[in-house]
Amino acid sequence: MLNKIFIEEKINLIQRDLSRMKIFSEFTISEMAEDFVKYSALKNILMEIIGRAIDINEHIITELADPKIDVPKTYKETFLLLKNLKVLPKSFAEQISKSAGFRNAIVHEYNNLDKGIVYQTVGDAIKQYSKYCQFISNFLNKKK
Repeated sequence: MLNKIFIEEKINLIQRDLSRMKIFSEFTISEMAEDFVKYSALKNILMEIIGRAIDINEHIITELADPKIDVPKTYKETFLLLKNLKVLPKSFAEQISKSAGFRNAIVHEYNNLDKGIVYQTVGDAIKQYSKYCQFISNFLNKKK
């Protein structure tokens, strides 16, 4: 059984952090790259947004997927499986699933993480994860 309270809390936290991320769009790439605190905060917020979405994905999969299917082996697969469960549209699931790889790059502190790409991700993340929250909310409303 879906735990709607759990999912709604995660959505609220994602939306809170998305609004916090808008602050970073006011800075230039160089301002972000040169300021360790701003850059670290941005990476942390991105990581938490993506992580919370993965938590939601895993909960929905655990509760609704056929027990005979293979458990997703990667975080990317959790987004892709949601298209099969009719939670996310196919093209959107494929697009947002790429953010799981970005999360891994942040978490594992890859030395070659391009600060410019991290900065440019702000706009994409705000758009994608706002849509993600809407798709999940719509799905929950249909389940009532």
